[in-house]
Amino acid sequence: MGDRRAEAAPTTGSTVWAVLATSFGNLIEWYDVYAYSAFALYFAGSFFPKNDAAVQQLQAATLFAIAFLMRPFGSMIFGYLADRYGRRSSLTVSILAMCFGSLLIAVSPTYDSIGVWAAVILSLARIIQGLSQGGEYGTSVTYLSEISPPDRRGFYSGVWYVTLIGGQLAAVLLLFVLQKLFLTPDQLKSWGWRIPFAIGALASLYGFRMRAHLPESEKFVAAARTRRPFGELLKQNWRNMLVVIGITVGGTSAFYTYTTYMQKYLKLSVGLSDDQTTAVTLASLVFAIALQPLYGALSDRIGRKPLLVAFGVVGTLGTVPLLTAIKQTHSPLVALGLICAAWAIVSGYTSITAIVKAELFPTAIRALGVGLPYALTAAVFGGSTDAVALAFKDRGFEDGFFWYASALILVSLIVYLWLPDTRNGSALDRAA
Repeated sequence: MGDRRAEAAPTTGSTVWAVLATSFGNLIEWYDVYAYSAFALYFAGSFFPKNDAAVQQLQAATLFAIAFLMRPFGSMIFGYLADRYGRRSSLTVSILAMCFGSLLIAVSPTYDSIGVWAAVILSLARIIQGLSQGGEYGTSVTYLSEISPPDRRGFYSGVWYVTLIGGQLAAVLLLFVLQKLFLTPDQLKSWGWRIPFAIGALASLYGFRMRAHLPESEKFVAAARTRRPFGELLKQNWRNMLVVIGITVGGTSAFYTYTTYMQKYLKLSVGLSDDQTTAVTLASLVFAIALQPLYGALSDRIGRKPLLVAFGVVGTLGTVPLLTAIKQTHSPLVALGLICAAWAIVSGYTSITAIVKAELFPTAIRALGVGLPYALTAAVFGGSTDAVALAFKDRGFEDGFFWYASALILVSLIVYLWLPDTRNGSALDRAA
């Protein structure tokens, strides 16, 4: 029954539904991750006893980075599961793991109740979320690329990234609503920070239900009939895994700079109020979401490489001036305009990164090939963004982080200049 359903010719409606179901689950996964970052300003004191708010945020950011180190292990586990036993099974198990991690944070006792064990429980929850997130990226990117029409793969890649950014938007929007309508700052610090994690756990269960009814990818079903040894596939594709690392280094650093870190930057460095910080973050994310499918559709017409090179060039030259200008302004509107300008640059990477990586690998090793090198790079250069930036700030040399971020984009630019346009030489139709 499952194979007959997978082999049936997909209709436009079924493709759109599958994209939405996959993307909704992706949104929930990223919401759970971003809820940690968005609400860290309120819950850090419940787990870390230091009186200095900046030190508490550094500890919370360090834990955020450490959890990223679990992503490569998650990508190996879920990537192998997806490439050997199917995309659907991997997607459903990963979202259940995220549900458990979020629930654990929602019900965790605080430092005042159980001492250092509170931080241990928080660490365990973030490790579980890291494993889940590591498996989510490669598998969802793989499934999306395999069910998308060839002439619209860039567009659907942008749609998929809408949900990735939308996860943070949902977390920040919830924070804004709680701040403005329901809870006082003291209530948020006391118990209100638990609300987003409880919501995330419930939403994950709904995402599991949606994913359980997804049809299996036709390309996976076809490739499974001529399965080859996994070691042989790794030998043939390790160079493309290195390429994924090069593609990702600068983009993942830029992405986390303007998402998870930007909220702290606006509060701690620019000096905006809590309400102003949340409002600017929300508006900039809405702008970023609008750009993703537009840039993705553009790549279907002109190719992937021009967008990547544009991001690399302008990002390398513009990061230091942009972050410096944001730091020097005290106007929320000016800060918003500058962050939107940054998103106009970074979207050259974010909108198409999913499909570019998927187009490098044959079906038999696509989930692992995309997921593992991305997870390794995100762990080192993405998840560490907050911690590195705050460490520069703590040592009185905050501008050093601006140059660090620019240097990472330059590394990726070198790869983009060398990389052939994957739209014209896609491996998506190769089984192995």
